[in-house]
Amino acid sequence: MNEILIANPAVAAIIREGATHKLQDIIVSGRAQGMQFMDDAIWALLEKGIVSPHEAFMKAIDKSRFKPFLPAEEEALADAAGGIRAEEKRPPGNSLRPVGARAQVRAR
Repeated sequence: MNEILIANPAVAAIIREGATHKLQDIIVSGRAQGMQFMDDAIWALLEKGIVSPHEAFMKAIDKSRFKPFLPAEEEALADAAGGIRAEEKRPPGNSLRPVGARAQVRAR
C-alpha cells in the first residue's frame, strides 16, 4: 500500500502555508496525475482479498469507511479505534461533550 503525492504548484503552496491538512484533498483530486490516497490503496487490496477487513480497518485513515466490513465480534474494537458514526463525531478540541450539547454554566 502506498500513498502517492506528486509535487505540483498547489502542493508547494500548501506546504509553504503550513496548511498540510489540505493535502488529502489535493491527493484525492490529483488522481488523474497519478496521486493515490492511502485509503483507496487499502480499499483495492480489500476488494481483491489480499488483506482482511480487520487489517484494512486498522491501517485506514477513515476508519468509518471500513467498519461495515468487520465481523460483529470486532465492533467494540472498531469503536475504540475511532470508527465512530459521522453523527457521533465531535469537533476537534471538544472531547468532553457531544456535538450540539450546550455548555452548562453554574450560577454562583
